[in-house]
Formats: sequence, C-alpha cells, structure tokens
Amino acid sequence: MRLLWISPRRSLAATSASTAAMDGARSSSACRPPPPPPPLLLLLAAAAARLLLAGRGVGAQKVSVDEELEAYPDESVDLRCQFIDGGGKTKLNQVSWIWEPAEGQQRDNIAVYHPVYGQSFPNLSFKDRVAFLHNNPENPSIRISRLRMSDAGRFTCEYATYPLGNKQGTTALVMLAKPKNSANAVTARAGTEAAVVARCQAADAKPAATIKWLASAGGDHTTSSADGPDGTVTVRSEYRLAPTPADDGREVTCVVDQRTQDKTWMQILRLSVEYPPSVSIEGYDHNWYVGRSDAALVCTADGNPRPTAVTWTAASGPLPDSVLVDGNKLTVRKVDDAVNTTFICEVKNKHGAAKDRVTALVIEASEDPSSTGVVASAVIGSLLALLSVAALAGVLVTRGRRRHRRGADSAAAAAAAGGGNGDGADYGNKARLLLGGEGKNNSGPAYTYREGCDNTGTLTEKAGDFRRRPAEPRARDVLLDEAETRKFDDGPEEDERYERFEGGNALPPAYRGRDEIYLGDDMESQRDGSVISRTAIYV
Repeated sequence: MRLLWISPRRSLAATSASTAAMDGARSSSACRPPPPPPPLLLLLAAAAARLLLAGRGVGAQKVSVDEELEAYPDESVDLRCQFIDGGGKTKLNQVSWIWEPAEGQQRDNIAVYHPVYGQSFPNLSFKDRVAFLHNNPENPSIRISRLRMSDAGRFTCEYATYPLGNKQGTTALVMLAKPKNSANAVTARAGTEAAVVARCQAADAKPAATIKWLASAGGDHTTSSADGPDGTVTVRSEYRLAPTPADDGREVTCVVDQRTQDKTWMQILRLSVEYPPSVSIEGYDHNWYVGRSDAALVCTADGNPRPTAVTWTAASGPLPDSVLVDGNKLTVRKVDDAVNTTFICEVKNKHGAAKDRVTALVIEASEDPSSTGVVASAVIGSLLALLSVAALAGVLVTRGRRRHRRGADSAAAAAAAGGGNGDGADYGNKARLLLGGEGKNNSGPAYTYREGCDNTGTLTEKAGDFRRRPAEPRARDVLLDEAETRKFDDGPEEDERYERFEGGNALPPAYRGRDEIYLGDDMESQRDGSVISRTAIYV
C-alpha cells in the first residue's frame, strides 16, 4: 500500500505562485471589481485533509502478530511476526524476540536477527528449540519445538528501525495440559466415625480441573488444589462417610471436567468396608432319625476380609466318630445316638470371631416322616379300593334283588293266567314234578313242554313229548352251596324246609296265588319269560 505524501514546501510555493498570479490579474483588470474571498469552511476542510494525510503516513508502519496462541507440552508452535511499512522508506536495522514469563517479570531475548550479522539465540533454555522460519527481517517468524509448560508467557517481536525507532507486537502463549485423572477406593473399617472411603485426583492440569461425586451412600466430599512449579494445577477430592457393613461393595462415581478433555471423565468405584464376621449354621431339618446317612450341616459366614478359619466342635466333647468335617461342611455318615448333641461352628477374621450352634435331636426310625407318609398313602389307597369294591358289590346286589322281585311277580302272574290251583300242581310252561310217585326222587328231573291251549285257556301237551332223564342226582348236587344258600336264607324255618326236601318226603313249597310269593325267595327268571326255582327239581 502506498501513500501519497504532500510536501509542505511544495504547498507553500504553489500558494505563492497562486498569489502572484492573482496580483497580476488584479493589476491587469483594475477596472473589474475584486472577486469575493474563499469561504472559511473550505479553508478549514483543506487544512484537515492535510493533517489526516500526514497522520496516515506516520501510522502506516506497524508490527503484525497473533494476539494469543494455545499449545500443549511436547508440541511445536509458530510465532508469526511481520513488519508493515506504509511509506516504504523505513529502514529495519534489527529484529528481536523477547520472552516475558509473566507480566512484570524479567525480559529475556531468545532470538535476534541482524541483516549483516545474521541470527543469534542468547537464551540457553530456548537454544536448540527455537529457529527463524524465514531469513528475512520483514518476516522474522520463529518456531519453538518441544514445548514445556514453563514456556508459557508473553513473546514480543521488536523492531529497531530508522527513522521511526522501535516498533513491536506481543503474542500471549497459553500452555494447556490435560489432567492425569485417577480414582481409587480406600479400605475403611465399619464404625460410627466418618472416614475416607474414596479418593479422586486430576493432576498436572492447566487450567485446573473440577471434581464432582455421584453416590447414593449419603456421604460428603472435600476438595483441595495445589499449584505446580510449571504452572499446572493438581486437584484432589476425598469422599467420606461413617461406613457400615451394608456400604461394603456400594458404588460411587468420580466425575472430572476440564477444557482440554474431549468428554467428561468418569470412574466407578466399589467401596471396601471391613467388619467382623457373622455366622449361621444351615441344613438341620429336625429329621435326624436313627440310620439316616445324608444328614449334613453347613456353616455360612460373612465378613470382610472373608473368614478363612472355620472350626467345628461339639458341646458334649470331641466330635462323634460318625461325623466328617470338610471346611465349613459337617456330614454325618450314619445317624446314631452319638450325634444327639449340640454342634458349634466358629469363624474368625482379623477383626474378630463369631459362633453359632445347633442342637440335633435323634428320633426313632419308625418316626421317619417320609416312612409315615408312605404308610399313610398305602392305607388311604387300600381304603379307597375297599370302598370301590363295596360300592360295586352293593350295586350288583341291588340289581339282583330287583331282578328277583320282578321275576317273582312275573311267575305269580303266569300261574294265575295258566289256571294253577295254588297247590303246586301247575307251574306254567315248565312243570316241576317228582317222578315215581310221592316220596320217590330216584329218576332225576324231567322237563315236559306244553304247547297250545284248550278251550279253558290251559296249556296242552305236545303230541311228541320229550323227556330227558339224567343220572340220579344227589341232594348236595342239587342244593346251592352253603354261601349261595345263606345269601337267600330267611332263618331257621327256611333251613327246616330244605332238610325236609333233602329227605325226599315233601315237595318244594309252591306259589299260593297271584299275590303270594314263594317263601324261599329263590325264584329266577328265564329268557323265555318263565320263572323257576333255584332249589327245586324239575321233571
């Protein structure tokens, strides 16, 4: 950019020439009236323009730099610097980079460039880490490598010029550091006093980090910070509560926020609370009967640290010979009277000991509830079977008696319809007779079939009678067996009738009429509609 300079001397000469010309014009034209003077406003505007142009020419020279830069340790950063000469007549004698760790502290030259003498790096802390990017005084930008946190501060690019003197521009270098986060649970013993149970730390960060806690344990936290020698800050936080056994294993979370992190850092911790042991014996079912082989007890312990020493003893003295101990388990190989005692389990850890006891009562084998259950099931099953049989028998007997009654009624009706005289002389289609005359029963039963009826309604015999005489029966073959006889017995009177019948001195009782049923109630209906006696001999 070039500016137009207006020389004061040239302006004065031009003004004088203009005045002389105006005087000649006045002398040559004396007859004309003089022109009016220029307005005062125009004169003031011309003066302001001259001053403005002069000011622009002076302020056009400047040093261009970045106002602020951020960097991380072990990285590199470029510090840009450029001299802008508006008139193009400023002479650049020398350029220097000056480092100021903090405002108001001592300033040190770290890099110098001279057009004749070249480059120089007088500060030992930056030597071998700083270099000029261009071998040109108008653009003396530098690069700092292997940055350190202590490099943070103000870097000034300063020119020594002629005739303007020194010109400079300053860049603030901000060193950032990501925090080194860590968190851990702190083992504490259960008690009523508050104790530190977790710690969280964000170390060597710049700027400083913030720490929060997420927890349901109901505790609180304290936070502290410490500045490092290189400008970093370490923040520490402790989580405290009055620990109880229930807090053992509970979760708390440390949360760290800092501007250099891509996202919030979180760490979940499980609290570790130590407490004395507690113990209980399990497995006793109140069913230790003589001869049982699967009886066992288990000693269940809780504590932090977990109890490792488990001891079994008996209140009555040494453990019985039938007892086998394997760690926290006690097994009885065979239950007998010797295990009728109290068993004690004791556990220990570094904070104390605890005991539990169980008294075993040995019962007789017959009192085994499992055996009793089997027997009860068998008895109930038998009773149900008997009831089923009895119900079936009752149904059958009832049906048989109904059939007998219906048969008797049918026989009486048939006798009345056939003209029987009530003395046993006629029995319908089948007549029961004793062959060979009265008192004789040596020819066996013979059946006489009658077909047709006469004019009185009486059945007539068939022309060709069919008679079958089987071998002579014996009384015990004809009579029912004792069990069947008893089924239809009505008492001693009926027995007397059978005895007379067996001797062959009397005929079986006969029907006495339509409404009078045979005394023995031994009638049986046949498929052809007739009714015959179970005990009579038919001929």
